[in-house]
Amino acid sequence: MRSGILYNVSLPGNYSGIDVSILRIRIASLWHNGANVSFFDIPPRILPNPISTRLNFVYQNLGNLSDFYYNVPSYTFITPVMGLLAYDANSRIKSNGMVELRSLRDHPILVHFPEISSSRVGKNSMDMTTMKCVRFGTNGEVEFGNVTTTNKCIAQGQGHFSIVIPSQPPQSPIPKRKDRKWKWWVIGFGVGIGGLVLYVVCGILLYKFIRKKRIAKMERQSEKSEALGTIWVGSSRMPLATGIRTQPILENSDVS
Repeated sequence: MRSGILYNVSLPGNYSGIDVSILRIRIASLWHNGANVSFFDIPPRILPNPISTRLNFVYQNLGNLSDFYYNVPSYTFITPVMGLLAYDANSRIKSNGMVELRSLRDHPILVHFPEISSSRVGKNSMDMTTMKCVRFGTNGEVEFGNVTTTNKCIAQGQGHFSIVIPSQPPQSPIPKRKDRKWKWWVIGFGVGIGGLVLYVVCGILLYKFIRKKRIAKMERQSEKSEALGTIWVGSSRMPLATGIRTQPILENSDVS
């Protein structure tokens, strides 16, 4: 592997969507000129700990597998998670060989994110106050920072980086218009049945009232005429004459 050349690494099929590149660089060149590793800009005047003569920078872009490897509670990734790790190029293959990389505060490492996921962007996600840079350190620590410029974050060391926004709470489903129509149909049907019952009850009461008035009128008229006796036959009251005014006389009868 030659120094100063960025090599792309071929990965197995189960890592499809992840990009990995390696850049080997001499410490003297890094100290004087810095380095550009894909989307990471490393400034000059930076040294690894422990000191080595050459470094291997490993760049990772986790792509659509970012959510699988990393998670930030109450936040949503709007960029892929990208990583920058430094290894001692002189270490043995079987050993880890990772070195600590720290930059000066006045000359931080810049991380540029090529794209923002439009499918995860909310109405106010482009507001710089809601966007946060997040760094996953090599020891498991999680650090937040502000986005300095569009799609850029600053870092004082190596690790994995991304831009996140606060997760929005799930919205309650909007009732369908068909459900609303069905509800109004049920209400209208109930009101119609209630009105019909009320109409029938009022009709029955009115009929009884008129019938009672007619009976009372007939009784008053009968009182004005000649009084007749009455007799009850079953549940009905019938007129009955109490006496006969003229005695009947038989015609052509002999009186002895």
